[in-house]
Amino acid sequence: MKLLILDNNSLFSIMNPKFISAYLFASMKAEFIAPEDIKVEFNKHIEGCLLKSRLSGQEFEMRQKEVEESIKFFKIQEYKQFFKKALEEIYDPNDAPYLALALSTNASIWSNDPHLREQSLVKVYSTMDLVEMFLKREI
Repeated sequence: MKLLILDNNSLFSIMNPKFISAYLFASMKAEFIAPEDIKVEFNKHIEGCLLKSRLSGQEFEMRQKEVEESIKFFKIQEYKQFFKKALEEIYDPNDAPYLALALSTNASIWSNDPHLREQSLVKVYSTMDLVEMFLKREI
């Protein structure tokens, strides 16, 4: 089983059950983790996610609960010792929590953010990478 960290954009796309990301999330043999602070970021953009998901408010709440129950969230204290190294390796400091958590857990990251791919410490998979791996039954 692959350990995958979701970044905020991956999480947002999973909320629309018609997106390929949602299918992958439900079908891959992977364990999903994320920094706990991702929930704060998600709540900042919840109106946009609701609109893009094309779900009713009730359907969206049910989907959010279902998705969050499938993710293990980590408090910053659990990986903060890796922040300095993460910040040294990336262009965008907003990506530091994902990289620090990946270093702490020896996980890969699911992200379509090109900045995260510029570092060489952990593997970053785009949605298309994961689709290809899924079709090859590698995950």
